[in-house]
Amino acid sequence: MISVSINGKVRQFDNSITIATLLEQMQLTGKRIALELNGEILPRGQFNQQLLADGDQLEIVVAVGGG
Repeated sequence: MISVSINGKVRQFDNSITIATLLEQMQLTGKRIALELNGEILPRGQFNQQLLADGDQLEIVVAVGGG
């Protein structure tokens, strides 16, 4: 089991998952987001390969349009 902090809240997972899988679970697939992993911006092209590890810290910001 791994523990990951997502926007300051700890979530636990049975196994390591990719960022892309996490975004699917959070229903954020296809949305405009910025993602920081352990203090560094993670390019969208790495979401499918980047596995989460125990103790990782994620910050996810969703862009919201308006006028």
